[in-house]
Amino acid sequence: MWLIDQLVEARVAQAAARGELDDLPGAGRPLPPDDDPLVPETLRTAHRLLKNAGYLPEELRLRGEIREAEDLLRATDDAAARACHARRLRLLLERLSRSGTHANLMAESGYFEALCARMEARR
Repeated sequence: MWLIDQLVEARVAQAAARGELDDLPGAGRPLPPDDDPLVPETLRTAHRLLKNAGYLPEELRLRGEIREAEDLLRATDDAAARACHARRLRLLLERLSRSGTHANLMAESGYFEALCARMEARR
C-alpha cells in the first residue's frame, strides 16, 4: 500500500472512531468504481486528487480550445474574423503537436488544411 493510501486510511479510521462518519449519505453502500480503469493502480490516487482539484491536463485543455476555434471558424462569414480564427486554430494545433502527445499532428495528417478546405466549401 502506498504512503498516501496509508495516511488516508489512518485519517478515515480516526474520523470513524470519533463518530464523524456515522450519518453520511450512502453509508453502508459500496463506493462507485474508479472512473478510469485504464490508469495504472499506482497512479489512481494521484489522478483522483488532481481531478477533484479541478486540474485539466494540457492536452484536454488544448483540445477544448481547438473545438471552440473550429466552431467560431465555422460560424463566421466575415473574412477578417475567419482569418483571425484560422490563425488561432493553427497556433493551438501547433501547441498540441509540440506537447509531445500527438507529435506532428498538423504536418502528418494535414488536419488544418483539410479543415480550412471544408470550411471554404461550406461558404
